[in-house]
Amino acid sequence: MSSNAASPMSGVASLSSGRGTGKSASFVPELQTMLFALGDVRRPLQETAALVEDIVHSQLIHLLQQAADISQLRGARVISAEDILFLMRKDKKKLRRLLKYMAFRDYKSKIVKSIDEEEPIETDKFSCSNVNKRQKLAQDFLSSIDQTGEFLALLEDTEIDEIKQERLERAERQTRMMDPIQYAEFCESRQLSFSKKASKFREWLDCSSMEVKPNAVAMEILSYLAYETVAQLVDLALLVKQDMATKAGDPFSHVISATYIQHYNTPGEGLSVSVKTHMDSPENTPPSTPTTPASGPQHGVKTHPSNLGNGGAGQDSCSKVKQRKRKKSAAACGLPAQSDAIQPAHIREAIRRYSHKIGPLSPFTSAYCRNGMTFLAC
Repeated sequence: MSSNAASPMSGVASLSSGRGTGKSASFVPELQTMLFALGDVRRPLQETAALVEDIVHSQLIHLLQQAADISQLRGARVISAEDILFLMRKDKKKLRRLLKYMAFRDYKSKIVKSIDEEEPIETDKFSCSNVNKRQKLAQDFLSSIDQTGEFLALLEDTEIDEIKQERLERAERQTRMMDPIQYAEFCESRQLSFSKKASKFREWLDCSSMEVKPNAVAMEILSYLAYETVAQLVDLALLVKQDMATKAGDPFSHVISATYIQHYNTPGEGLSVSVKTHMDSPENTPPSTPTTPASGPQHGVKTHPSNLGNGGAGQDSCSKVKQRKRKKSAAACGLPAQSDAIQPAHIREAIRRYSHKIGPLSPFTSAYCRNGMTFLAC
């Protein structure tokens, strides 16, 4: 698998434009809920969710095609977990996270079985291979391709998942200012995943038209990788959004803001206002006695009493009133402020930076690229 990519966004565009013609399902509403659970605003943009859907769908379709090729090479009739594990073998960090997910699925199966049978969980009883089928499947396959013992060491790794820990901390910060209703909505959104919509997820991937179809365990892994791709897109987009935000001490933003104040806060007087360089200058000191205005305007320029005095307090109050009017008009039109939402431009920039070998997101870059597209989840 080559590690070179010509144009990451062109690869995404080509694959998204070549989506399955028989695909009728859409995950845009669910993705908006997932984006909120992963760190976006309460009402994410539909355009952002649609772009995320295109990226995730195209990557999973391409991943299925590669897994189908591998399964045919080994003479199998279905796509199984071994085929996906083989594709992920070069990215050991993400492979370790997948193995932990498979162990969690086995443990969940134990819990569900014990509840159905109304019996307490016994370690010896559930140590058999038919219950720990996912872990045993992964162990048997990794041992068959492991030459150095690195893959088997991943099965016994007990290190803290740093990525998951960071997401949990972000979710905790996100809930600090929520009321009970918002918190209940947030908790419900965090429970949504592609595995909860198994039939729709299979239809979304158009698995019925494939010659070699994935089995149940492979579909579990694919739903996990789909959610991880969404989560990683949000992680990277938030980094890009933070990088694009104007810094408080940026000298260029200070110059731009000063120019904006001088020329746009007082329309019609942009040529008559000069920059005050010193607080004790005569231009900043008020007159000792009130002066009577002239009978007519001089040089076609109007004089406002609010513009006299130190610092131009009238200008500040005028600008604040205009800002309040703009906010009220936007609220009256039913247009919520979406400046804090993840924009499609953030997603595209995250993909562009992610695909570069050298850059601010290079430590998070995937192990390989193929056909001009970098894989996010594996």
